[in-house]
Order: sequence, then C-alpha cells, then structure tokens
Amino acid sequence: MIFTNLARIVAWLALVLGASQILIGFGIANEVFGPYKEALARYAPGAANAGKVIDRGFYAVLFAVALGTLAEISFNLRRGRHE
Repeated sequence: MIFTNLARIVAWLALVLGASQILIGFGIANEVFGPYKEALARYAPGAANAGKVIDRGFYAVLFAVALGTLAEISFNLRRGRHE
C-alpha cells in the first residue's frame, strides 16, 4: 500500500510541475515575462527555446497521467481483495 500512496503523491507532483512548465513555456513564448531571450535565460536556464520547455512539461503531464492511472488500478485491486 505504501507504493500506491507514494505513486499517487508523485503523480500529483508531476502533474503540477508539468502544468507549470507548460505555462512557463507559453509565457516565455508570448513574452509575458519580458523579452524572449532574457525570460528564457531566467525562467528556463539550459533550455534551447520555449518549445523545449513546453515539451518537457507535456512529457511530465503524460508521465503523471500514466502513473496516476497505475496507482488507481493498484488502489482498486487492493480494495477489492479486502471487501
């Protein structure tokens, strides 16, 4: 049961972090945070462009959905055994 609960927590964290990366990427691309190059250097150091930041966030969201689905399956299987 500890792994199911841990997977749920990690899935939520990955979802929040992935969504924030997507929002930051769009904010950089639309120059909401300032000029493109300066915002990219400040909010996404090491990223080649805003598209890479959006991609990284999208992959984190996909990982969160997959892990959350597996955690829910595990939770429901365990609950079904004890009833």
